[in-house]
Amino acid sequence: MAQNQPIEALIDLMARLPGLGPRSARRAVLQMVRKRETLLSPLAEAMQEVARNVRECGNCGNIATGEICDICASNKRATGEICVVETVGDLWAMERANVFGGRYHVLGGTLSALDGIGPDELRIPRLVERIPAEEVTEVILALNATIDGMTTAHYIADRLDGMVRLTSLAQGVPVGGELDYLDEGTITAALAARKAF
Repeated sequence: MAQNQPIEALIDLMARLPGLGPRSARRAVLQMVRKRETLLSPLAEAMQEVARNVRECGNCGNIATGEICDICASNKRATGEICVVETVGDLWAMERANVFGGRYHVLGGTLSALDGIGPDELRIPRLVERIPAEEVTEVILALNATIDGMTTAHYIADRLDGMVRLTSLAQGVPVGGELDYLDEGTITAALAARKAF
């Protein structure tokens, strides 16, 4: 079994990735080994390239290959609006929608007393610094509708009160959603945020 030790180590590492358990990791590794030239070698090279060159944007927390990301570097994105998100994945989701033309601020998580995550463990102080430095007029709180997300949004709103216009994403019934399949919290939020028809 000592011959399989590198393969088992790779399977163990792959199984730690979100969405992959031990069985899925084993299948993925076996597929990569079978297609060494088209999958395994290019994947290893791409991972080394990312490990060498990708870092966190010093301004917003996005990932970048330079000191700041392309979004922060773009003068076209200097609209005076900052969209605050929890993770880089959330930022990418917003970008895929292609509806926001401003800049972002990635917190790196949410406040959580249980996990010992306070404002200084997140990028909240950096957000406060950016408001006057970038002449920000609006901060859009695009945090997940969880207890920790809402707590974080309220904390940020208190910190930025009087400095800038604060807005949040609308919550409620998704496009194509059927009431019968929605949870009570979503229906409550949708009813509270109702608008004229």
